[in-house]
Amino acid sequence: MKVLNILDSTLKKIEEFILSFSIITIAAMVCGNAIARNFLSSSWAFAEEISRLALFMATFMGISYVARKGRHLSMSAVYDNVPFKFRKALATIIPFFTAIVLFVFAYYSWLYIESTIQSGRVTSALRLPYYVMLIWAPLGFILGGIQFLRNFWINVRNKDVYLAVERKDYDDDDDADNPSLL
Repeated sequence: MKVLNILDSTLKKIEEFILSFSIITIAAMVCGNAIARNFLSSSWAFAEEISRLALFMATFMGISYVARKGRHLSMSAVYDNVPFKFRKALATIIPFFTAIVLFVFAYYSWLYIESTIQSGRVTSALRLPYYVMLIWAPLGFILGGIQFLRNFWINVRNKDVYLAVERKDYDDDDDADNPSLL
């Protein structure tokens, strides 16, 4: 159990670093390219590709992060207006099916990456293999699926309703006490 908690906190720090790094990279590339274009009369050929790579990183790694924090999009109009037992059932079923969908997406995105590898496609400016851009999709889908399975499990194991392992339902912005996962 302690090993899982260490792995989880390490993964959380890695996700936070990747998200922060990618957002900072996007800002630096876009601003730097705009400054270069306006003051030096030339654009950076690589800026668009680096920004796209960082956007892919932020988008797909963000799936896992927001699932961990309970900050993902949800259809709360029905969920917020049903009795506790039904809300508990929804909070258990929805993450389970979401995890399945994410694992299916991971499978199909991996198939796409394999076809991209076989095609030998590269980016135009940096000549990077294009799968370097795409590898974030299956990685994010798998990690997101794992987080949603954790969300499912925390709702199976506990009486209260949890939006995520780190967030109880209607917990405002405060993190919930970390309940036992096993």
